[in-house]
Parts: sequence; C-alpha cells; structure tokens
Amino acid sequence: MKRVVVTGIGAITPIGNTIGVYLEGLQKGISGANMITLFDAALFKTRFACEVKGFNAEDHFDRREARRIDRFTQFALVSAAEALADSGLDLEVIDKDRVGVIWASGIGGLATLEKEIEDHVLGSGTPKHNPFLIPKMIADIPAGQISIQYGFRGINYATVSACASSSHALMNAYDYIRLGKANIMVTGGSEATITKTAVGGFNSMKALSERNDEFSTASRPYDVDRDGFVLGEGSGALILEEYEHARKRGARIYAEVVGAAGTADAYHITAPHPEGAGVINVMNYALEEAGMKPEDIDYVNTHGTSTPLGDIAELKAIEKIFGAHATGLNISSTKSMTGHLLGAAGAVEAIACILAMQHDFIPPTINHFTDDPEINPSLNLTFNEAQQRKVKAALSNTFGFGGHNASIIFRQV
Repeated sequence: MKRVVVTGIGAITPIGNTIGVYLEGLQKGISGANMITLFDAALFKTRFACEVKGFNAEDHFDRREARRIDRFTQFALVSAAEALADSGLDLEVIDKDRVGVIWASGIGGLATLEKEIEDHVLGSGTPKHNPFLIPKMIADIPAGQISIQYGFRGINYATVSACASSSHALMNAYDYIRLGKANIMVTGGSEATITKTAVGGFNSMKALSERNDEFSTASRPYDVDRDGFVLGEGSGALILEEYEHARKRGARIYAEVVGAAGTADAYHITAPHPEGAGVINVMNYALEEAGMKPEDIDYVNTHGTSTPLGDIAELKAIEKIFGAHATGLNISSTKSMTGHLLGAAGAVEAIACILAMQHDFIPPTINHFTDDPEINPSLNLTFNEAQQRKVKAALSNTFGFGGHNASIIFRQV
C-alpha cells in the first residue's frame, strides 16, 4: 500500500475564513455563535447559529458566476483554492489524469431549493424555475466544479452520510491513493444550511439548542445542562498526496493519514447506540489499520455535538477502547466553538487535529459550566482553555443520522 500525506489545507468556518484565522480562533477558544442574519428567524424556537461571517461571494467570483452557484459550492471552491495554494503544487506540470476530487455535503444546496419553492410554488405558482436550480442544489456539484476549474480528470464524486459525510470523503480519497489509483486527491466538505427549512426541521426534532438568551455559550458539549447542537456552516479542504510524490517535489507535509474506518450502529435513525457499539468498532478498526495501540494516540477530537445522549455514548466508547489510557488522552469537541457544520464537520475537525499537531496545542471544549455526573471526572475534556501538548497522533470521530460512523487517524511524519 502507498503512504498518504496531507500537503495542503484550507478552511472557511464560523471562527475564521482562512486557515490562519481559524487556527487563532481554536487557540483562543472563540465562540462562533450569534443571532441568525441569513433569514428572519423571529418565529423560530432557535434564533441563533454559527454563521460564516464577512463572506462576500463577489470577492471571489464575478456577479454572474456567484448567482449560478449555491453558497455551499462557493465555500467549497474558496477553501479548495486555499488548500491548493497552500500545497505548493505546480498545476501546470502535474498529471491531471492522476488528480481526483471527492467532496462531501450532507444536504447540498438547501437554500437554493428553498428559495425556488418560495418563489414559484408558494409565490406566483408559475413553474418558471431557474435553469441552474438542479446544478446549484445537488450535493455532488462542488466536486464537479472543482475539477472543471482546475482540469482535474481523476476520480470525481460526492459522499453523503449526514454528519459523517466529509470524513467518508477523506477516507475514500485516502484509499484511492493507497491503492495507487491517484497521486493527489482534493477532498473535504462544505455545508450552508442555516435556512428556514433546516432550523425548522431540526427544531421539530428537538435537536437544536434553544438558548436564545445565551447564544454565545449554547454549544456546551459534556456540560450537564447541554440541550442540543448549534447549527454551523462552512467548509474544509485537504490536499492528500502519495508520500513519494510529495517528497520528490519537496512538499511541506503536515501529517500522514495512517488509519480510517467506517461502521454502522444499525440501531436508530437519529439516536446513537447507548453503549456506543458502532463507535467502539470504528475506532478499533482505524487503530488496527494504522497499526497503532490506543496509547499511541494523544488527542481525540470527538463528534461531541452537545446533545444529551450522543456525548455520553461517545465517551463510553472512548473509555472502552482506550482503557487506562483514556485519562491520559486529551479529548475535546471543537463544535463548542464552530457549531455543527453537518456534512463539513469531519473535514473542518480533521484540520483542527492537524493544526493541533503542527502547533503543539489542544483546542478546548469551551462553554463548560457544570460537570455531568454521568461523565468520568478523570477524563481530560480540555475544558474552556486550550492546553499545550505535543501531539504526535490524533484521532477524529464523526457520526451521522442513520447510524453512520467514521474515524480517521493522523500521525506526524
């Protein structure tokens, strides 16, 4: 099998629209939550979210192009451009037949679909839909748009597995390079679903926090008073490259991808398995593929959405897998800062793991006020402030509605 390394990263998040600003937000423990500005949320139970701030599409695209692509695709193209520039790849000389794109979104262009329904079904009733409705909406379009923009002719598709989508994209991209089917993969995920439909739908499920008067501290994983996740948006992009290909061109290598796995809970459409059965399996399989022992891991970036059931189930699984080493780990949920980016969460959190390895720190789990008696107090959940630590290996977990689980392990080269 070929070795696979990360040679470029890019991000648009609620706490920073570039890698540098995102890093600063992680180090300082910034909350990305605020009142919703993308639509009038006055009548909704939840009126806040973690929006991307200061993003103007016309700073990146001409007006005509910006109108033809949904916000989630705009995020994808901008973060992919940052990652490609960061990689130092010479796009004029690489073999573009050996460059693929696997890009994820859990939902796709929901804002576009919502607007078309409002305008032409609930509005005038005339079926004069935008000819770009379908290509703006479908979840695979960022992968296609990235390949078209750069001429990448390798494998090209989307992964959709709810909140595990971009972790599965990373895992698939890793496998294509390991199997010798590509030299370079552009991978990641994007989401832009802070819309009436998404907020209303998640509210009806009782999935979202309703702390409208305390929005900045509403995402509080592992706190006894957690009451649901905070919806986020954004994008994360990674350039994966075959190790020898990267070494020969003198690339900067951020980390090596050494293990990745996916499992199913086979339990419930939205609730986690109470004992974390699928999560135990997925971490085990990732460690096995990496040829690592639990004690080789320094940091676990958890799914940690700030829901009553999910947070407990994941920590139970971590204690089961890591045994005595569970209390020697640093564990944190960066969703406490970014909110939940749904299909983009895995990529953005993988980048958080890589930045932790590069800068010797653990991003915090902010907004912790009261311990949960169901959580082992000996676990180091990195509450409220970043901690300095040498991180040689990190594991990232993401899980999605439908019982989809994914774990990815990164290690220093």
